[in-house]
Amino acid sequence: MNTAKELWYLTRGSGAVALLLLTASVALGVLVSLRSTTKHWPRFAVNSLHRNLTLIAIAFVGLHVVTTVADGYAPIGLKDALVPFASPYRPIWLGLGAVAFDLLLALVITSFLRHRIGVRLWRGVHWLAYAAWPVALVHSFGTGSDPRTFWLVLLGFGSLFIMVAAVLVRVLVGSGDARVRAAGFAATVAVTLAAFLWWHGGPAQKGWASRAGTPASLMASHRRVASGTVLTSATQTSAPTSFESPVNGSIRQMRRSDGQLQIVLRLSLVQSPRGQLRIDLRGTPIEDGVSMTASGVSFVPASTRAVYYGSITGLDGSIIAASVNDAAGDTLQLTVRLSLEVASGRASGVVVAGRGDQ
Repeated sequence: MNTAKELWYLTRGSGAVALLLLTASVALGVLVSLRSTTKHWPRFAVNSLHRNLTLIAIAFVGLHVVTTVADGYAPIGLKDALVPFASPYRPIWLGLGAVAFDLLLALVITSFLRHRIGVRLWRGVHWLAYAAWPVALVHSFGTGSDPRTFWLVLLGFGSLFIMVAAVLVRVLVGSGDARVRAAGFAATVAVTLAAFLWWHGGPAQKGWASRAGTPASLMASHRRVASGTVLTSATQTSAPTSFESPVNGSIRQMRRSDGQLQIVLRLSLVQSPRGQLRIDLRGTPIEDGVSMTASGVSFVPASTRAVYYGSITGLDGSIIAASVNDAAGDTLQLTVRLSLEVASGRASGVVVAGRGDQ
């Protein structure tokens, strides 16, 4: 079990699914306003589908927020997910994500209070929530880790195409003044062109991560190119080879639904190279501890911010041996000797590291 990597992929996946569901929900909402029904799709069924899609989309947005905060790799806290433009990490683009999240939260809260606040106010907030979709789309391009990869480009512009098609159907087929509909058509085309030009001149270009506001300390960990070659620079600190450092942090134990015990250790290195060490393990409780069935270890030295992933290779009471690798394939062998205070949730000890080829 590699919890850090699982959280990273879960964050990306939940964000992508949330955008798709939000696109479907908003597009359906635009088409519902045509008030057209069929024998197989009566109006109540369409409204029910629209509502359920919205609720599922909000659930995935919530999952995206929770996993982003829990991942801990980027300096993003719960406050940054709620308060727009307050984060030091990509403040504008992450802030737009917070705006979209706040709009959806307002939709949920006012829906629960609909009978108290009145239909008029609820409807106003409901329509305002439609603004969450374009904000979320710009957020996904602006702060995503893969703005030039095929899958994100396809996801983003596929969502944009669906929305443009829905709006054009609404403008061209719906009733209303011809001049208003013509203006709506022109605005839709102009917004689509502007979105493409912004993407092409911004996220599609090299160096976007730095211009978007990614801290320099995190840039060092994104050193892989498509061929797998590792890039280096004159200013980059060399990777750690061997070291010994005191550690302190926390321990958390959780009983899983399958009866197994899950243990999470979050440790900070006090001395060079400093950084963060996380150890996850789960197993069957036994008289003098736990019989491990799965594990995951992540280590991020402060000197390089490169991410090392691996697993536990040996467990003897409070002594843990682990092997971790970075993106370049460099291996570190870690031995962690711990003093644990489970009742208070405190952990301390020493970590000793050596190169894998030593």
